[in-house]
Amino acid sequence: MRIGLVGTGRIGASHAAVIASRPEVSELVVADADTERARAVAGRVGASLAATAEELTAPGAIDALVVTAATDAHPALITAGVRAGIPVFCEKPVAPTVAGTVEVLRAVEEADALVHIGFQRRFDAGYIRARAALRDGELGTLHRVHAITADPAPPHASYIPTSGGIFRDCHVHDFDIVRWVTGREVVDVYALGSNRGADFFAEANDVDNSVALLRLDDGTLATLHGSRYNGGGYDVRMELAGDRATIAVGLDERVPLRSAEPGTAFPAQAAWPDFWTRFTPAYEAEIVAFLQLVKDGGPSPCGVADALEAVLIAEAADRSRREGRPVTIAEVRPTL
Repeated sequence: MRIGLVGTGRIGASHAAVIASRPEVSELVVADADTERARAVAGRVGASLAATAEELTAPGAIDALVVTAATDAHPALITAGVRAGIPVFCEKPVAPTVAGTVEVLRAVEEADALVHIGFQRRFDAGYIRARAALRDGELGTLHRVHAITADPAPPHASYIPTSGGIFRDCHVHDFDIVRWVTGREVVDVYALGSNRGADFFAEANDVDNSVALLRLDDGTLATLHGSRYNGGGYDVRMELAGDRATIAVGLDERVPLRSAEPGTAFPAQAAWPDFWTRFTPAYEAEIVAFLQLVKDGGPSPCGVADALEAVLIAEAADRSRREGRPVTIAEVRPTL
């Protein structure tokens, strides 16, 4: 297979290395607005270099497209790929806005195309295990869900005004994984936020600490906490409590917690420093899964419709935080 990749930043470069190493891939062709960066990645992984992204979606040029470019380029690249009749993998988000996501969804459905959106937590071993435990009855009836995503330090100030806010940029991963692990839909959201750090969050009408209460369609309550300032390390966890057992994702030897109980040494290892270190195996697994789909066919493990649902929850959470009230998903759902 001949695979094209657009965007050779950190995630793109990692995906390029995985793709280039796979026996089912005969050639990898990379492109980037930063030609020198693309050339460096191509040389490092043994890929070819395309002059432009448009070159990759020419008829017969490639067998599949991987999109790891900047967010504002995602809609056009996904649409160009599906209209060229090739499968597309794209890291989240599909588009910067709900309206843009809907436009891409329409194009994908019209083309009846395979599109895989990269919510990498679906390929993390812990989340996979938790999902199976719930479906297999190990936990019994689900009563409570808690999720947390906390970064050790905030992103650069220049990123925040265009990030979409903490619920769209960061917690969209939590919203997707709550849906995927539980198999339920979110009905409504009540969210709050605070600013305890740098002024640039408030100046962008964003927050650096967040909390949300989600009500699922079977009545289960899910809580969410988040922060841009978690000095102990990168903390991503999920707890699912049933009437038989409770299971925790992310409770490993590198969780950034310390016990106050006497004689307790857990965890023994250094905390996770960032999202990339924590989720590298999941990022690699999602690309391998996509290549398998291109080779053998099958449904997308996370399509544009799934991505839209996560974005709608984020939209409701952000509106709730701004307006100080619960917001239903129905309020923010567009007409398709």
